[in-house]
Amino acid sequence: MSRPVSAALDLARELVRLDTRGGGERAAAEVVAGRLDDAGLRVHLDEPAPGRANVVARTSDVAGTDRPAAVTLSGHLDTVPAIDDAWSFDPLAGDVVDGRLRGRGASDMKGGVAAMVEAACARARAGGGELQVVFTFGEETGCDGARALDRSLLAPSPLLVVGEMTGNRPLLGHKGALWLRLTARGVSAHGSRPELGHNALVDLARAALAVHAHADWPTSDTHGPMTANVGTFHAGVQPNLVPDHAEMAVDLRLVPGTDADAAVATVRGLVGDGVGIERVVDLPVVDTDPGSVARACELLGGDVAPVYATYFTDAAVLAGALGGAATIICGPGDPDQAHVTDETCSVALIDDAVKAYGRLLAGG
Repeated sequence: MSRPVSAALDLARELVRLDTRGGGERAAAEVVAGRLDDAGLRVHLDEPAPGRANVVARTSDVAGTDRPAAVTLSGHLDTVPAIDDAWSFDPLAGDVVDGRLRGRGASDMKGGVAAMVEAACARARAGGGELQVVFTFGEETGCDGARALDRSLLAPSPLLVVGEMTGNRPLLGHKGALWLRLTARGVSAHGSRPELGHNALVDLARAALAVHAHADWPTSDTHGPMTANVGTFHAGVQPNLVPDHAEMAVDLRLVPGTDADAAVATVRGLVGDGVGIERVVDLPVVDTDPGSVARACELLGGDVAPVYATYFTDAAVLAGALGGAATIICGPGDPDQAHVTDETCSVALIDDAVKAYGRLLAGG
């Protein structure tokens, strides 16, 4: 006997089939906005850049943001890129095989968005309570949508729930993120006379190896070790030209007890004064007091153990914008599926997430 298709799964499949890989989120925003509007929520589509849209919806007028929303549900509509040839199926498949939704964003995090939409719609139809929903663009590139969001659309809220992939286990925050752009300058020369130039690529390659090999980053008892990843490297034009410019990006994940200034100082010591360092993204650590969210975690179906995510979320921006909201990260996606080739998500966990969010909204 086949499993009936739930409203959440139907929406998740539709969202996965929309290509929001690094942009074009408005199409997905319109879909979720339509569902929320049909359920009676007051919806605002915020489009600060063409094709890049956020959605803010409330059970009361979105223009009247003086009354706090008991709970704010949030997720992002974008995904990271997917190289089609590397996948064994279409990254925009949106089909279900062996009980798992397939496609880019299934776990990170269109399954979670769909579950939140359906729970919010059910709560709005039932009536009672002040509920707010925020869906964003560009989270994967440094919370771009959350940072660009019109703050006048937001009501204060004591609790923020982000539907990122946790296998429906409540987490109480995450590491901070500091993205740096490192540059080296050289002197151009003919490739047959490299002694007449200065190779910026070689200088920055040494810097990349120094950052990669560094093993003495701070460690937190709650959030684990600080980490560093050299994510991109660009240099050179053609083989017979000495590169006079090189650039790379470094992703640092910060933990409690560290800050951006200290991290930059460490990188400076590793790469030397000849390498330029520019801060591109600086997102704070999120660290929720377990005692403040014990009941919420119980309603979501988990304990209040102080466990934290390694990835960042829009909570790094939205928690403060909501007036210092306590944050719980809880969604149906599989953490091991984030950004992988052949991404999937458990259909059963999507349906379970709808129920968990429903309990929270009814109890909040």
